[in-house]
Amino acid sequence: MPWQRNHKMFSVLPSFIVFPVHLLLQMLSLAFWTICITLLGFIKFILPFSFFTKPINSILNFMMYAFGFCSVALIKCMNKVEFDYVVDGELSKKQWYLIISNHLSWLDIILLTDFAVGKIPAPKFFLKKELIWLPFVGLAAWALDMPFMQRYNKAFLQKNPHLEGKDIATTKKSCEKFRQLPTTVINFVEGNRFTPEKQKLKQSPFKNLLPPKAGGIAFTLATMGELFTSVLDITIIYPDTQGSPMMTMLSGRLKKVTIRVNVHPLTDEIIGDYYNDENFKQGFQSWLNLIWQNKDKLISTLKEKN
Repeated sequence: MPWQRNHKMFSVLPSFIVFPVHLLLQMLSLAFWTICITLLGFIKFILPFSFFTKPINSILNFMMYAFGFCSVALIKCMNKVEFDYVVDGELSKKQWYLIISNHLSWLDIILLTDFAVGKIPAPKFFLKKELIWLPFVGLAAWALDMPFMQRYNKAFLQKNPHLEGKDIATTKKSCEKFRQLPTTVINFVEGNRFTPEKQKLKQSPFKNLLPPKAGGIAFTLATMGELFTSVLDITIIYPDTQGSPMMTMLSGRLKKVTIRVNVHPLTDEIIGDYYNDENFKQGFQSWLNLIWQNKDKLISTLKEKN
């Protein structure tokens, strides 16, 4: 097949040729889909009628899928890569999901977006409010109705008690739009991409992970937990990769991607007031730490197999 011949041709080219070509193609793909999404978002903003916004949102979600699909198609073209995906449980495009995942690279976002195609609703991210000013990406995220969070810490709330609960209320209001269409929300629980240096700095008790930050996911569940059907515990590794997975991929040297998905039912026990209920906080941390311990063991097992 022509695709197979092209795949073989690009995979044998030296990295110094593959890298600039691949980088340019990925940037063009990102720019194209970002511009399309942003323009459609402005149309939706100008005509904010429910009978109009629902089909527009469906098109926007399709564009989000298309971005992930096109990016991964380029990855397959430029890399001789194997994708090893296993899902433990049933998935549906008609349900609402919260994804909790480890985080190794910006490549994770592309892969999770592509993974969603045909399996689960288009993914959304909870973003810091400041990221709306990020060129291209901020406006596209706004057009896709991704929530921009304004979170307040305890010290700030002590000085401004009138703002207590406003962060959750504001974010919850922005998430009301998710009721129109099934949605997937992604939360990288570690808060940062994993590196051995960060692992040492944070004195992580895990061999392959950074400590999970319970506050962020508890905030997400407190904001819109009643919408979610299940929690998807996703583990991503690049077993044959040394150094940055993103740079390895752009250079045409990515050999394997492994993803494992465990579907957990959402229960009332993990929805509560994390910041003011100490008993709930301890129980929630125990629940999340147990998931992270199992994830750490799974990563070690997968690495040994490779």
